[in-house]
Amino acid sequence: MFSTRTALTSLRPSLAAARRPQRHIPRRTFVSSTIHNLSEGFLDLAIALPWPPEWPPYSCTIILVTVVTRLAFTVPFSVWAKNRQWRAENIVVPQLKQEMPSIHKQVQQDMKRDGFRGDKEAVIAEINKRSRVVAKERRSELLKQNNCSPMPTIAMPIITQLPLFVGTSMVFAEAARAPTVLDSEAFFTLTSLSHADSTLTLPIMLGIITLANVESSKWFVSAEVLKREQEVAKWTAERRARGEQVLQPSKIYQTALRILSVGRILIAAMVPGTVQLYWVTSATFGLFQSWTLDYWDMRRRQRHAISEKQKDSA
Repeated sequence: MFSTRTALTSLRPSLAAARRPQRHIPRRTFVSSTIHNLSEGFLDLAIALPWPPEWPPYSCTIILVTVVTRLAFTVPFSVWAKNRQWRAENIVVPQLKQEMPSIHKQVQQDMKRDGFRGDKEAVIAEINKRSRVVAKERRSELLKQNNCSPMPTIAMPIITQLPLFVGTSMVFAEAARAPTVLDSEAFFTLTSLSHADSTLTLPIMLGIITLANVESSKWFVSAEVLKREQEVAKWTAERRARGEQVLQPSKIYQTALRILSVGRILIAAMVPGTVQLYWVTSATFGLFQSWTLDYWDMRRRQRHAISEKQKDSA
């Protein structure tokens, strides 16, 4: 009897252990292992680089890595997209304008052949309707011939920049995870690189820089582009006055970026100081990159306009 009781008593802990849920130990995936190894490599690189003793090595390395990766991976694609945009604005659009009289003439001939009947307003409306269809098809042909279709131009910089931005942010966030040597380094308003900026200075700077990148996009716009935008605005107002619903992708895009500039402040306030410093550095680089490319594009348009005038005068 005693032995049976003793055996039952000894079984209780094992039965309780069997019923207790086992603690799940997360296993490292390929992505998490890669991010961890890259974060360790970043910490080693910061110590290996010959920074002056008075310079914060990890903060300086974050800035250096940001500039180098942007120069290597984002600038070439941005230049590629700017070249395609330039061909669309300075080759396709002028050629299409030059062909519009012949398109109108061909449309009128087709309407006569089809036996179209109606008053003057109906005829004009039908000519404009058919001309828009023909012009749209011709524009697509010209864009394809000059290798400057808009979808790849818009999508390629996003496809190339977004993975780099997200991946680098994850690496710097992993480097700031406790325990870390980044606790002991301060930079600017950051008391520690492993903690968020308690003064919100860096997140606010990030929002201002993002907004400045949006608003300064019109600084280097040519007179022709401004005239075209005014014509589009007038055409849009006329269509809306007739009760039509018109979407303007450019304005929607700019509005989304303005909202993003505010949203980035809220998101940046919750990430470690390493990520905040990376985001501010990347946004600052992007702002100067946009100014440089827009100025280069403006100068190129001016040279192109001068050469076209010389051809016409000759």
